[in-house]
Amino acid sequence: MKKKPYLSKMESEDFYFFEESLQACKGDFSTFFASLKNEYLKEDLAKIYSYLFKNIRNVDFLDTLIREIDTLRDKNNLDDLIDFLLEFNADSFDKDDFSAYINLRVLCLKAISNYKDTKAITPVLYCLNNKNEHYKARLAAAEALGKIGDKNAVESLINVVSDEEEKSVYVRESAAAALGMIGDMRAIDPFLSILEAKKNFLDKFTFLKERVIEALGKFNMPYNKRVFLALKEALMDDSPQVRLNAVESLMNLAIDSGGEHIEAFELIKNMMKDTDEEVARNSVTALYNISGAEILYEILKDENAPLHCKDEAQNILKEELLEEDGDE
Repeated sequence: MKKKPYLSKMESEDFYFFEESLQACKGDFSTFFASLKNEYLKEDLAKIYSYLFKNIRNVDFLDTLIREIDTLRDKNNLDDLIDFLLEFNADSFDKDDFSAYINLRVLCLKAISNYKDTKAITPVLYCLNNKNEHYKARLAAAEALGKIGDKNAVESLINVVSDEEEKSVYVRESAAAALGMIGDMRAIDPFLSILEAKKNFLDKFTFLKERVIEALGKFNMPYNKRVFLALKEALMDDSPQVRLNAVESLMNLAIDSGGEHIEAFELIKNMMKDTDEEVARNSVTALYNISGAEILYEILKDENAPLHCKDEAQNILKEELLEEDGDE
């Protein structure tokens, strides 16, 4: 089927055609968009989507439209997403649609992040730093900044993660995760300051500690004694997830040092005795990633090694053999 060429300029009567098609689909917006994709060339769909974005205020329709824009990912629609983020507020919709409106903002931010275009940094930062913004949108903004990966966002993200007066600890967690994704070394000192804070303070924010420990493992950095000591301390944390993240971060520290960080290796080896089976199993995987298959055979021969650690070692060796057979 030959597809229709798109008109160079949309006229008012052309919009009425789309409006009539929308009414005819009776809320089945997926069918409406399937029809558009069937009838129009891909390069023209972005123009149609832009026109619809500016003229339709039905939240269900916009939800589907933003998803279609995210799928198409034409650079010309990025401005439409940014305009929606900055110019439209809850007053543009019925009060009953407020929750749906917030979800649209979150969806919009996720779509923006997939472009990985630095032109979006300023508007997304505005959303993150606006404390009147709904926390779900601010979470999505922090995540978007991490995904875009531009270092111009680092200072603002550090301010958020370090702000003890921030009402939403979830926003601080997302900012920490974003900093880990960006990998800028300026985040190290703020992270360590959080971990070195009074214990009773951090006990209230276990998830923040988890995100910070996890983020530290994403930095490709030479040996840092302060980082090492913070991770060593985290291995004794009450939270299994904190201990698990510390194991992974210590693994990355050892790998980044060329596998020569003996103390980190020994600390991870000792974590095979952890009371949490997942932590213990992940310690086996970490040891393997640092030093290779030899450590797995040592674990299998060790009479004192926990059975679930031997089981994990055996599973890794089986996977290794399958990969070798597949390469032949």
